[in-house]
Order: sequence, then C-alpha cells, then structure tokens
Amino acid sequence: MPSLLTLVLLPFSWLYATVMAVRNGLYATGIKPSTSFAEVPVINVGNLRVGGTGKTPHVAWLVNWLLAQGQRPAMLSRGYGRRTQGYRLASAADTAATIGDEPLQQWRHFQGSVPVAVCEDRTAGIRQLLRDAPATSTLVLDDAYQHRRVQPSFNILLTEQARPFYQDFVLPAGRLRERRAGARRADLVVVTKCEPTLSEAKRQEMTRCIRRYARPTTAVLFSTYEYGAPVPLAANAPAEGKEIVLLTGIAQPAPLREFLETAGYRIVQHARFSDHHTFSVAELEAVAAQLQPGQSVFTTEKDAARLREPALAAVVARLPLFYLPIHVRFLADGAVRLPELLMPYFQPHAVV
Repeated sequence: MPSLLTLVLLPFSWLYATVMAVRNGLYATGIKPSTSFAEVPVINVGNLRVGGTGKTPHVAWLVNWLLAQGQRPAMLSRGYGRRTQGYRLASAADTAATIGDEPLQQWRHFQGSVPVAVCEDRTAGIRQLLRDAPATSTLVLDDAYQHRRVQPSFNILLTEQARPFYQDFVLPAGRLRERRAGARRADLVVVTKCEPTLSEAKRQEMTRCIRRYARPTTAVLFSTYEYGAPVPLAANAPAEGKEIVLLTGIAQPAPLREFLETAGYRIVQHARFSDHHTFSVAELEAVAAQLQPGQSVFTTEKDAARLREPALAAVVARLPLFYLPIHVRFLADGAVRLPELLMPYFQPHAVV
C-alpha cells in the first residue's frame, strides 16, 4: 500500500514519467538517433532506479568473465561525482575527484590492466576510448540504461530483491528514473542482493512480475553478494578487531551490516553518509576520536576509493581502516546461463 506522501507526489511522478516516455518514444521511432558500434560488442549494465542496485560488482564480474574468455574489455562510465568534465582515461595519477569513485575502484581492482574511461557523452566517449585503446574487443558501459544516444549490443538491467522496480514509482513519488515499461529494453534482468537461500518458488514469482513489464522472453537471473577478507588501507595497519566502527557513503549499507553481524563482528557505531559522499579530514578525525583500543574501522571498497584522496592520506595512515571486497555469485544456474546469453556476441579469442 503506497504511503500518504507517495500518493501526494504521484501527480508529479506522472508528469515526469510522461516527459521520459515522450523522450523514449522519440528514440524508439528514430526521430532521435541512437548510435550502434559495429567495431565491438557494447554491453550496458544499468538500472531503472536511482541508488545502488549493485552495478559496480556486476560490471567487475562481467569484466572478469570477458578476460577469462580471452577478450580485451574496456569500461566507460559517466564518472558520477567527479570534479572534472569531458572525456578522461584513467591513470595512476587519477583520484575519485578526477574520475569518480566507481571508475577509480574498477581501475584499481584490475590494477590498470583494463582501460577505464569516463565521459558524460557516451557516444563521444566510446569513439575516443576505442582510439586510445585500439586492442579493445568488448566495451562495457556502466550505468547507461537511460543514455539512449547509444544503442548497446546487449542491455543488462539490475533490480534489487528488496526493492524491485515493479513495486516502485517514478520520481519523486518513488525512486524510478522512468516508467516500469522501460524494462522492455532489457535483454537480461538480474535481481541483485538476493538472500543466498532464495527459494525457487520465490524466484519464479519474481520472474513472473518482471515479465509483466519486460519482454516475455527476457531472461531473469538472480545474484547475491559474497564478501572477501578485510583489506587494510594502510600498509602498517594492525590486525582487525571484532569490535568495529562502520564507515559508509553508499546508498544501501544494510547488506554489509547484516554480513558483519552474522560474521561475528560487533558494530559499536555506524558513521553513515550519503551515496558518493566526499569525506573530509574533520569527519575522519571525529571517527578516530571515538575509537577505543582494539577497535577497527570497516568500510566498503567503493568508499575506499574516496578515502584514498591525497588530502586524507595523513589521517587514513593513522586509522586501523579496512575495506571489504564484494564479489557477485549467481544463484541456481545463473553463472552458466549468463555466458550462454553473451557468447553469441563474441568471436573466440585465445586466452593470453
């Protein structure tokens, strides 16, 4: 049952949804052109909803799979939250301020071996990235589902188990960027952040709900998160303790909290900030002042990208600060079905 506030805001949502529907219609009819790229397959990973649905770890899973097939992938993102503009190819000199926290996280995750670029105009960005990295055999777009000027070869739509798009409303009454019918553009829908024990009956029920808006033949897969061992940000950090202060600037920290508590950690404090938050020295000093002997500070890999800003280096070096890597695991036969869906887009390459 929608809340009273949702009901009050629905007329504004209808207006916004109409504007977006007209825009999508212009692209669907060709009045507004979309560019496709014959040079390489372009795979887009995006969502209908504002906020974290798990794009970054799913992009990482996809890039790892492409590398295992002998492909030479490159990544392109808008670079949300950066203080620069235009096209920029990531390098060792970049920070979250110059390319955004998620592109920086990806560049560090793959240790610079996979080209990562940012550009608001994805069409121009793709063209420049293919010039800068001519060996690229596959291009992965991060969060370009509403960027209709590019026609991807394969469109992956993510939606969370706890907040599926078919139960949400368009902004401002809800968190959707466009109407639920936008799911029809998806070649694949992945339900993310699932309970690891999600039953087959529940998966079938969610699949039926998704296919009310997506195409009837659209594949629906389910994934969950697995967390890796804590990684220290400072080389001289002590071993992590079981009492922790949690420091986050992400949209949905609840799954991380649940994992930590299940793993036996006691969260004595949660310093929670908004998604993509730019941490300050004063905020980190405040966290440090509340630490008791033997306690550690835990954060996410995405937050760690922003905590590596040069201005924060001195205070970070003094903190027992750790991040937890996230890995995607597909439920049921998802890890087999996804490659089957993607393989027709690629020519075989020898693994180097």
